[in-house]
Amino acid sequence: MRDTRPGPKDAYELILKAIDIGDYRPGDRLVESELAERFGMSRTPIREALQRLETQSILRRDGRSLIVASLDHNQLAELYVVRGELEGLAAALAARHATAEEVRVLRDLVAQDRAHVGDPEALARANRRFHKQLHLASHNRYLVQQLELVHRTMALLATTSLAAEGRSAAALDEHARIVEAIAAGDPEAARAALRTHISRAFETRLKLDATGAEGA
Repeated sequence: MRDTRPGPKDAYELILKAIDIGDYRPGDRLVESELAERFGMSRTPIREALQRLETQSILRRDGRSLIVASLDHNQLAELYVVRGELEGLAAALAARHATAEEVRVLRDLVAQDRAHVGDPEALARANRRFHKQLHLASHNRYLVQQLELVHRTMALLATTSLAAEGRSAAALDEHARIVEAIAAGDPEAARAALRTHISRAFETRLKLDATGAEGA
């Protein structure tokens, strides 16, 4: 009989999703037995998944415990540099290789996402969906894999930059400019629009962090 029990990959994806949606925030402790009970599986796949997440620096050791990692200022800056370069490349490749159907989907996502202005959490989910679709439109599997790792690390940020006043509408306008450059088949314009988008998101996050530090 075929074994249909959840395996290590399933446990990994389940824990990662829980971090991504904010069930576990930076600094939260992950307990093997509690996770096994939550996801209805044995502790072995949970243990293997936790080890994998620690290797990827999504989790870190705090004494004998594993906690969700957080990013310091330098790590945040490094992450946004890599994200800007990789996503800029994805946008440039999408301008060369995206199909007419993919461009229409990207346009539709921007239009639909405007309904979420004022709801940062919903817009953050929509934002991830948009960027994932853009990555796929690059038609480069190795780039998509690297961007998946970058966006998993983004889950370690406790708040979304889209929560800043005025940022959500501006971000959607930036998305629209990226899509139009892709639709026009202009790789350099697409790359520039995407990198501007990431730069403004990083600037907004720095301002949010500075405000939070002042209020601490």
